[in-house]
Amino acid sequence: MSTGSNRGFQTTVPLDGLTMEQFLVIGLDAARQLQWNVGYLAGNGFIAQTPGGGDAQRALIILKVENGIAEVNCSSVNGGFFDRRKNKKIAEAYLSVFNEIKMQLSTDELAARYRFLLEYNQFNIANINDVVLPAKDQYPGVVDLFIPRKDYFITPLIIDANLLVFIIMAITGVSIMEPDNASLLRWGANFRPLTLAGEWWRLIACYFLHIGVIHLLMNLYALFFIGLLLEPHLGKMRFLAAYMLTGIAASTVSLWWHSDIISAGASGAVFGMYGFFLAMLTSNLIEKKTRSALLLSILFFVGYNLANGMKGGIDNAAHIGGLVSGLILGYISIPGLKKPMSLRIKYASIVLSVFLVLTFSSFMYKTLQVTHSRHEVLMNKIVENEKTALELYKMPAETPKETVISLIQQKGLPAWNENIKLLEHIDNLKLSGSYHERNRYLKIYTELRIHSYETISRSAASNSDVFRRQLDSLDNRIKATLDTLNDHSLIK
Repeated sequence: MSTGSNRGFQTTVPLDGLTMEQFLVIGLDAARQLQWNVGYLAGNGFIAQTPGGGDAQRALIILKVENGIAEVNCSSVNGGFFDRRKNKKIAEAYLSVFNEIKMQLSTDELAARYRFLLEYNQFNIANINDVVLPAKDQYPGVVDLFIPRKDYFITPLIIDANLLVFIIMAITGVSIMEPDNASLLRWGANFRPLTLAGEWWRLIACYFLHIGVIHLLMNLYALFFIGLLLEPHLGKMRFLAAYMLTGIAASTVSLWWHSDIISAGASGAVFGMYGFFLAMLTSNLIEKKTRSALLLSILFFVGYNLANGMKGGIDNAAHIGGLVSGLILGYISIPGLKKPMSLRIKYASIVLSVFLVLTFSSFMYKTLQVTHSRHEVLMNKIVENEKTALELYKMPAETPKETVISLIQQKGLPAWNENIKLLEHIDNLKLSGSYHERNRYLKIYTELRIHSYETISRSAASNSDVFRRQLDSLDNRIKATLDTLNDHSLIK
């Protein structure tokens, strides 16, 4: 049976009476006669590359023997989109040489050659399935990025789901470059006032939602890369569970950290998968040579993106929440990955992961609801006081100065001073750092208002315009502070 994507070709070959060891010896001899470069050799297969003057002229060949059948995969290395015919010819030429050698070698010769491989330690990996190839070699087709296949099934489904949501949003009129806050909230962005008001589903919906096409493409590229590396090791169920759970954990940490920020994006969950893979790379699950190279690239990705997130406008809280939860779930899953035949360990690790993440998220959600309720009461009182104080600006221009001074002294200043006390109460609540940062600007705003009202009162009492420059300066500072306090969306 032969199958293939646009770029790759795969065929299965029955052992036809040969043992796995005999088949491997013949297959290896055929590769060497064709002058292929064998990079990995295991007891159940090998990975080789055809010679050539450049990447576009070379192909990657994987021979694997399992369950009485040999599988030959041939794919281009950085080739064009439609290289299946070329890869088919390479595979057919290989099988032709294979059959010639098969007819020439006796059983004794095959046994002797296999003993040679053992005695001279030719095998550099225990199992060919343990090899994690670079993304460009493992599944190079850009079109194939969206198509589920064996060992790469859940990743394209998640990618497709993100794309589908984005396309439907665009069709319904949402901007593909800079969607407004109202659209993001309507489609399920994570926003504390709404999420804690019973709309818990936003913790999941937000990581299928993106703030513009650039944000979408960056996250999907990172997901594609980690999916190629990780999903073959985890399998469908473990990969899906890890992605969903780390996404929930990331959204929960974002919810705790941010007070009134609109947050959306898949990178919390993506960071979770990178954290999961980091846990695996610190164990002996992956061959040492491959592990060292991957560890460096994964650490660079994580470090660069966390540092970039400190510039502002990016939800680093979600990144960190996803990364840490991924590390924890990764370490929980390692015993099951070391014993892939034990379904009991596999399902126990999944159940434990679900329990830990949902317990953590539920506890944080309930705790935040209580704190948010108290905070909302205090903020509503602050808003009421502000409305009372701002009645000053609704008075007609011809209002007597005595009335202006009376309103400032009896309503305006008392309202602003009470707001200072209410903001101090908010500072005593167990809130995240972003809340306290916002509270700091609210205090600055309120203090500027107090200074402004006192200056207006002195100006009215003196019946002079000498305070006009000072009032203009105060008005500009108030406007600048309000601009800082404006709501804005945050990507992750």
